[in-house]
Amino acid sequence: MSLLGERVLLRAYLQSADRSPHTPTYQRILNAARSENLAGATVLRGILGAGYHGIIKNSTWSIVEHVPVVLEIVDSPETIASFIHGPLDKLMVGGMLTLERAAVLMYRRREHDHPNSLRLAAATSPPATMLRIEPGHHMNINENGILLRIFIGESDRFEQKPLYEAIVQKVRELGLAGATVLRGTEGFGANSVVHTTHLLAMSTDLPIVVEIVDAEDKIKQLLPHLEAMVHDGMMTMEHVMILMYRHNQAKSPPNPADGAAPTV
Repeated sequence: MSLLGERVLLRAYLQSADRSPHTPTYQRILNAARSENLAGATVLRGILGAGYHGIIKNSTWSIVEHVPVVLEIVDSPETIASFIHGPLDKLMVGGMLTLERAAVLMYRRREHDHPNSLRLAAATSPPATMLRIEPGHHMNINENGILLRIFIGESDRFEQKPLYEAIVQKVRELGLAGATVLRGTEGFGANSVVHTTHLLAMSTDLPIVVEIVDAEDKIKQLLPHLEAMVHDGMMTMEHVMILMYRHNQAKSPPNPADGAAPTV
């Protein structure tokens, strides 16, 4: 079954010191996801958090690292449900799970894709139906925003530069609102190779997630460029409501909700 289309994004919020019984829980979940042939998983490591254990932060006095960890998995609703009721239920010793829609626009490997196949998915439930927010004197609202997430590898390149840098540069050239690059610490994709920062299994191709949020028409302008740039990776999108704050409206660039081109 193709992964393209409406799927589910599972996020597991854990901490690095959770052990079930001796290996950190997030690593056991990552291994289980790979064993169950899920489409892929990415581990993102935080630096500070608060959870059921209280404040979560690393300490130089502690032998065991204590930092928040988020593990993300995208797959079909049936596969995610089976994973939750099966391996995940046995491995979770604490933490929190969230589920949300994530339409998959691209999945590796690109040589099997049709040219010019990138299209935004239709909205299944407008964000405006979730809650009603009134704009303020320094807050603009766009109810038809898109969150684009691009899952690639740190070693991926485009025109002799890191792919994630090339994507961010293109975002700026096109005048989109901005982009955020997140580096994962572990993960695997369709080729099922586990990439990790562990000292004994160091990888030069750690997972990278590029997040881009802007109005739908601006995201559409970016898609043809991503089609040419991303040859091996996954791309998801979600319909979002954008709340943009400008504390100095007179000096700030125009808001993407107004259809103008903001700067990064």
